[in-house]
Amino acid sequence: MYMKEDIEKLAEDFENCRKVLIALGDENRQHLILEMLKIEDCYGARVGDITERTHLSRPAVSHHLQILKDAGILKVRKEAAKNYYYFDPDTKSFDRLIHVLQKAKELTAGLPDRSRERSS
Repeated sequence: MYMKEDIEKLAEDFENCRKVLIALGDENRQHLILEMLKIEDCYGARVGDITERTHLSRPAVSHHLQILKDAGILKVRKEAAKNYYYFDPDTKSFDRLIHVLQKAKELTAGLPDRSRERSS
């Protein structure tokens, strides 16, 4: 059985993964990531190119790209006045998230079965 300290550490670790969890938790951002991966130009895509591939407005795409960038999932390359976004996740952030999910799985595996209804 896990101790209170284990659960508190897990809560802290989840907090440290918050930006990535929030970024990946949105259906529109998941769609943007998938569309960007489908673009064959590995050097990145501009906001207008991405907007054409989605049902979102240009400001919405920019907003979601910024969240993904802040979470370390996308990077941006600037060429003169043009920005090119590309999928290149921060491996430390992803490794941290994988570790947290594995730890949560271990913690919950050690809990008693709660699926049965209580008898009155």
